[in-house]
Amino acid sequence: MTLYFTKDHEWLDVTGATATVGITYYAQEQLGDVVFVEVPDAGRVVAKGKEAAVVESVKAASDVYSPVSGTVTEANAALAADPALVNTAPEGEGWFFKLTLSDLSELEGLMDAVAYKAFVATL
Repeated sequence: MTLYFTKDHEWLDVTGATATVGITYYAQEQLGDVVFVEVPDAGRVVAKGKEAAVVESVKAASDVYSPVSGTVTEANAALAADPALVNTAPEGEGWFFKLTLSDLSELEGLMDAVAYKAFVATL
């Protein structure tokens, strides 16, 4: 299990060629109270850097980008019933989707936890 982060404030938890994707604590703090989440269906092919999900809060709606390319294997169905999971556990039970990576080399250039923390400190 290896954790990666993007400058768009998504996290990616990778085990082998499988990854779980969500938004970071920083992102959910910026959004405020999340009221709706639209996640991709299983079987959808997503591309690195392209829109994969949508999160809406009382403040704004925002796209969630896929940190890597791959095929969605599971969407977090719990978010439909309780989108506030994104606020209470954004880097845990509030994950958005799981996917099978199509190109492991796309992990290069993503940040680890230390680099992401340093990046957020500059914002």
